[in-house]
Amino acid sequence: MPCAGTHLIRAWFIMYCLITPLAWLPLWVLYLLGDLVYPVVYYVVRYRRKVTRTNLTKSFPEKSAKEIVKLEKAYYRHICNLLAEGVWGLRATPRQLLEHYRVVNGELLRPYYEAGRSVILMSSHYNNWEMMIASLNFQLLHHGIGVGKHIVQKPFGRLLTQKRARYGTEIVDATDVRQVMAYYDKYQVPVAYMMLGDQSPSNRNKCLWTWFLNQETAFIFGSEHFAKKYDYPVFYYSVRRVRRGYYEVTFEPLALKPQEEKDGDITRRYAARLEKTIKENPQYWLWSHRRWKLAVGGQQSTRN
Repeated sequence: MPCAGTHLIRAWFIMYCLITPLAWLPLWVLYLLGDLVYPVVYYVVRYRRKVTRTNLTKSFPEKSAKEIVKLEKAYYRHICNLLAEGVWGLRATPRQLLEHYRVVNGELLRPYYEAGRSVILMSSHYNNWEMMIASLNFQLLHHGIGVGKHIVQKPFGRLLTQKRARYGTEIVDATDVRQVMAYYDKYQVPVAYMMLGDQSPSNRNKCLWTWFLNQETAFIFGSEHFAKKYDYPVFYYSVRRVRRGYYEVTFEPLALKPQEEKDGDITRRYAARLEKTIKENPQYWLWSHRRWKLAVGGQQSTRN
């Protein structure tokens, strides 16, 4: 069994000998490489093709088989674009990130910062989310924190996190967010918590079931829980692709007085808003993710 040192050396080699040199290539060259990788990923490796096809077919039963395949191919081209942008983003400067990834109405959050109040930003794995992580701390006045799941490959995950957090955004594991929120709330530091709420819950007893993309779907309600606990206003943000490599982020309120909301309403509202976003341009969502691996059973959903 490989020792920890071997894993670290391997991770260091991948990051600094393979990925980092590529990051210095112009973005258009990386896109060209992505275009060359696409047929390999789609036709040869067939990366999660079965998962993607199943998710698309169940979500859009009204589409023909031909339409599903067309959408599937558009999705895999998008994934290759994201791969190119992800590599480029590892060395992009703040000025470059702001040029390619722009928050349109950040002033919507200014009154909460001036009042010393933290906010929760709910979104999903739609379009490019890595640029939001990299630029969150200088796009907004609030201190930026991205909340995510544990990265399995620990040594490489640590190196990647260092790159993603180099401009001040703090990246917190979901298992540690309770302690982090308690700390910043205690010292009254206004924080913008970025939470991607479209991941599949791992615990049946800690999720909310609702109707989403034509099927019963379990949602994590951690964002709603913390919003109510600390009375943090909740905003949904959508990411619009202007053209290849350029995105605009727009905030809109989901719950400005979360403690006055009925249980589950914030999460259901988020699910409905996310569904609208996905249906507008479905190829930009993360369809290869096993979103519906938690089967329905023993729970009652609310079909809107």
